[in-house]
Amino acid sequence: MLGPQSNFVMYDEEFKRINTVIEKLLREANSKVIFLVDKNGQLITAVGETEHLDTTSLASLTAGNIAATGGLAKLIGEKEFSILFHEGEKDNLHISIVASRVILVVIFDSRSSLGLVRLRVKKASDELTVIFQDLAKKAEEMEKGGNAQSPFAEITDDDIDNLFS
Repeated sequence: MLGPQSNFVMYDEEFKRINTVIEKLLREANSKVIFLVDKNGQLITAVGETEHLDTTSLASLTAGNIAATGGLAKLIGEKEFSILFHEGEKDNLHISIVASRVILVVIFDSRSSLGLVRLRVKKASDELTVIFQDLAKKAEEMEKGGNAQSPFAEITDDDIDNLFS
């Protein structure tokens, strides 16, 4: 299971870097769809043939799958299962935990192979880990600089009462 960590803020620069990495993975692994999900089941981004997929449900079910297998891992004395693979008649799912905080899902069919997907996911995971480390540093710097103030910080109880009265 993914450890308890605070939600992270996604900045445009890092979001673009993440999409570049997963678009490259989509091509190099010859996969159909790739999506990245946070530990709470929220979709971060998706690339590929997503038009006929309910990516919101896929994201939350994937996070649930990771949580369930995390429970199984603990029962047998493992910390977690960092990689899951589901084989279907037409499509396969390769699910992996990246940087201990996000879930990378690759959907592929017979045009690719598990070996190729695993190889390419390893490389992409390393690149994504660096991006998430940069994100954490940036968020920390923003917090120290006082720039991480909530957009709701200026709203008072009186403002809320006035809104609803």
